[in-house]
Amino acid sequence: MKPRRQLAAAVATAAVLALAPSAIASAAPDQGGTKKPSVPADSLRALGDRQKLGIGTAVDDAHLGSDKPYTAIVADQFSVVTPENAMKWESVEPTRGTYDWAAADRLVAFAGEHGQQVRGHTLLWHNQLPSWLTTGVDNGTITKDQLREILHRHVTDEVTHFRGKIWQWDVANEVFANSWDPNPLPNGLNGDDFWIKNLGEGVLADVFRWAHQADPKALLFYNDYNIAGQDGSNAKFQAVHDFFAKLVAQGVPVNGIGEQGHLDTQYGFDGKRFQADLQSYGDLGLKVAVTEADVRTFVNNATEQVPTSQLAAFAQPYEFSQMLTACQLVDQCISFTAWGVYDGDSWIPGTFAGTGYGLLYDVNMAPKPAYYTLQQDLALAARPGGKK
Repeated sequence: MKPRRQLAAAVATAAVLALAPSAIASAAPDQGGTKKPSVPADSLRALGDRQKLGIGTAVDDAHLGSDKPYTAIVADQFSVVTPENAMKWESVEPTRGTYDWAAADRLVAFAGEHGQQVRGHTLLWHNQLPSWLTTGVDNGTITKDQLREILHRHVTDEVTHFRGKIWQWDVANEVFANSWDPNPLPNGLNGDDFWIKNLGEGVLADVFRWAHQADPKALLFYNDYNIAGQDGSNAKFQAVHDFFAKLVAQGVPVNGIGEQGHLDTQYGFDGKRFQADLQSYGDLGLKVAVTEADVRTFVNNATEQVPTSQLAAFAQPYEFSQMLTACQLVDQCISFTAWGVYDGDSWIPGTFAGTGYGLLYDVNMAPKPAYYTLQQDLALAARPGGKK
């Protein structure tokens, strides 16, 4: 059993400056890549490794390599990398039948060089599909039978291309209904989702089976947001839990559930429910992961991203800490990933007008209080034996 920590938010915030990044390097244990890199001993990845907990970030290929400060943060601080866009369908097959693996291959090679593991993201999603696919379905030149075959080929080809190089795949992404969606199905699926609408709910079991056939050793995840209690009613959690309990009972090769963890300080956050829901997925025999963590708040503008409320300086690191702590206290939680490296390259300002400041590094790539809070959480919770 894990040691439970009773750190009050005020104590965590007051102590964030006590742990500054150290220049002392330590040879971190191999995280799945080809090398065992030397990284700072108090880096997030080194501290997470002491618990066998992967600490990750989403990576923007446009910055990797050419932007030296960005590249150094990715290499030194994180043991897991997720391609922000490079493995999505519109990126890898912009023209039907012609693949472009270049950006994704660069990230996988970078991970191998820096002893990092890779989360593949994502195989089945309603968004960022190539126009040739959606247009073909809309105008009837791609029939539903053909769509199924195209999807089968896409999943098989992509997973096969990266076979043996991906730790976790987000096989299916965001197909369950939210409280505001107009067409929820009785089992909680979104009836308006592109794949559910065109191929039916059986497509979920299909893509997991296809992915497993292409790479039997990769961990296969379902990934979504608001599925660990953030919707207040816990209805979306229950729908996902019950649906995947049935798939597991049927022998479908599902290995885990990824809770994205996109939070907003204006709504508050119930860390205990978050932990309990992660544990409930774990009790199904599944692994769990926090896959896309960020905590946004209202800011002065999209460029500077200075919070407009002083309380955000406390709330943002606190909510990050609550998510990480919940993961640490659930044995089945194997990784915690921030959705981006720094605020200057975050998806948040362009998606949620008036908000930002969502990540661990500010617009100048300087570590924020949230970074130091997570560093402290990892340092205090490290223990012999690690996670299962």
